[in-house]
This record gives sequence, C-alpha cells and structure tokens, in this order.
Amino acid sequence: MDRPLHAAVLPPGPRLFRALADALDGGPAICPLSPDLPEPALRELLDALAPDAIRTPDGLAPFRPRGGRRPTAPGTAVLIATSGSTGTPKFVELSGAALRHSAAGTLARIEAGPRDRWLCCVPTSHISGVQVLVRALVAGTEPIIAPRFDAAALAATEGAHVSLVPTQLRRLLDTGADLARLGAIVLGGAAAFPGLLAEARARGVRVFTTYGMSETCGGCVYDGTPLDGMRVALGAGGRIRLSGPSLFTGYRLRPEQTAEVRDGDWFVTQDLGALEDGRLRVRGRLDDVINTGGEKVVAGEIAAVLSRHPKVRDVVVVGRPDPEWGERVTAVVVPAASGRPELTELRAFVRETMPPYAAPHELELVEAIPLLASGKPDRARLRSPAPDRTVSPDRTVSPRR
Repeated sequence: MDRPLHAAVLPPGPRLFRALADALDGGPAICPLSPDLPEPALRELLDALAPDAIRTPDGLAPFRPRGGRRPTAPGTAVLIATSGSTGTPKFVELSGAALRHSAAGTLARIEAGPRDRWLCCVPTSHISGVQVLVRALVAGTEPIIAPRFDAAALAATEGAHVSLVPTQLRRLLDTGADLARLGAIVLGGAAAFPGLLAEARARGVRVFTTYGMSETCGGCVYDGTPLDGMRVALGAGGRIRLSGPSLFTGYRLRPEQTAEVRDGDWFVTQDLGALEDGRLRVRGRLDDVINTGGEKVVAGEIAAVLSRHPKVRDVVVVGRPDPEWGERVTAVVVPAASGRPELTELRAFVRETMPPYAAPHELELVEAIPLLASGKPDRARLRSPAPDRTVSPDRTVSPRR
C-alpha cells in the first residue's frame, strides 16, 4: 500500500521519537530534517523530497510538491537526506525491516541487556541519530534524547549506550571523568585512530568501532567484522562492497543513481579497504586519494601514521591544488600538549613506514578540526586554507623521492 511521506522538521525529542515509532509500525514514512536549516536550504530539500506533509512543533501541514505527489518505494519507513552540501540533495530510502535488522544486530554485538537504555546526542536528521532511536525501540526502552552533544553531561550519565564520532570521544575523555560508568560507545562517522581507542579502553570504556553509511542503515561492520546477516567483499582496486538485509531500497526518485551503486545484491561503496585476517580495514574514500606527482596515496593511511606521532593530537590529511605536483599532501594537525610539530619531523616520521611521496609537503596547525553537522571532518573546507589560519611556509623542504 502507498504510504504518505512526511518531512519531520522537528528538534530531537519525544515528537520525533513518536513519529519514528509510527513509521516503523506502518504509519507515514518520515524524513527527519533539521529545524536549524536556513530557510533556502530547507526549501531546496523539501522541493527535492516532495513530501505529502510537513511535521513541525506546531503540527502537521499539507505540502504541495511542484511536480505533484510521488509515492515512496514499497516498505519505506525512513528517508535520510545525503550529499546535499556538494550538489543536488538525494534521499536514501530505508525500509522498516532494514532498520530493525540493523538495530537488532547492534544490540546483539554489544551484548545489550533487556533493560539497557540509549542516549542520543548526535543529529537526528542523520542516520546515526535515527539508529540510536531505532535501537531503543527494538530494545523496548525509552531513549534519553539530548538536544546536542555535551561532554560533561554525557560523562555524568550512568549506564546508557551512546553513539559518538571520534572528536566527541576525544572531548569526552578530556573531561577526566570516570567513563567506566557508561554503557557501550558505538564509534563511527570518521576514522578512529589507535591512540584514541587505546586511551578510551584504558579508561574502562567499552568502545566498538563501526563502518557504514546511510545506505546500510548506519554501522554494519563492527571492529572489522560484519553484523549478523551482513557481508563484506572487495571489488576492483580494493573498493568495499556490502550486502545483506540492512541495505537501502534505493535513492528516492533517482533510479539511475541507485543503479550506479547497486550490483545485484551488493552495494558498491566509495571507500577503499583491505581484508586482514578476515577483518575489514577501511583505508579511506576514493575521493580522498591524493594524486601527487603522478603517484597516488590514500589520505586516511597517512593520517593514521601521523596520529601516532607524540606531538599530534588530531589530524586530517587532504590534497590541495599544486601547480607543480597536481596535488600536495597537506597535514592539518591539532598539536598535542607535548609541543608543536615541525613539518620536517612529520615528513621523516611518515617516511619511516610509507613511500617518500606520501610524506606531507604542507603543515597547517589548528586549534580544532572543523566539523560538519554530522561530526565528520569538513574536508571541503580543509582542502582550501582560510586566510585566518596559519600555514607552514616551508611546504617542500626535501626532495619528494
């Protein structure tokens, strides 16, 4: 049966939770959108989504799409907006069955108890926040919904499981609180460096690293191992492929884009990976491969090496346009308390384990990595240095190879 589609322009809270519960039980499908969006951005999303109605704190109002009413795919319960910052927005259609399967897989993997609660402090317009709420519904418990991430408030929480991105975990650790009182931390959204994980686990935190995206109902690979029913394979060039009951139905009103990423039962991701002892290691995104002087290097792998340097607290590696090399490897670094790193020492450190051309030729020191609303590093911004940020003048201090 054709289901109505509601744009849920609601803040995190009980109204959104009830709308989600209704959607999973066969009621109107919902697409959660942030009420903090500027009016032009919200209007663009609504025009592309073409919902039947809009839910706001003031109630339900009909919406008349410019192109007329268009039904959702059969079984769709939730739609997630994605890629709106880089082009025309598209919407991932997720069935109730897929969402429930993903949530059940998480509960089983972290060994959640029947009375365990979840705390949601990630955006509910993203799959990470939606899935925290779905896990609570599947577990039959009432979620604790915070309007935003607050490290001190989270550190004082007793027993609840929580979904975080690495930057949030870093800030949580910085509170110095006893974090053993927390439940499991499901960590995703960006690469989690070994030093961060080691510190968290030494503090008594049960942390699970996850890999997934909106198209897989969020994390579907935990600590390198797929959740029950999910499968991982590598395609040509090491491109990660995923399959199983948590896959999305398609992109709303975009069958051609759906066909580009579906190969039978497999979803072909934009990420590169390696299988080591049967576990998946995510190397980085295809669009984060840096072509420097004709050599290709994965930005995420350089960042993983740099994260082990004692003067590096946090790091993102990007490629910036260069008239000579095509792209220059740039390390954007938050210095550690032990001191400010120099470009020369970071280059030498990378060259101990990686080819010479992988060593950074530009170092930018920042107080914090700029983030998107999802908590992921804002790579588009980092690829272009802002005038108010200081860049090391010594960009090419030694021969590339």
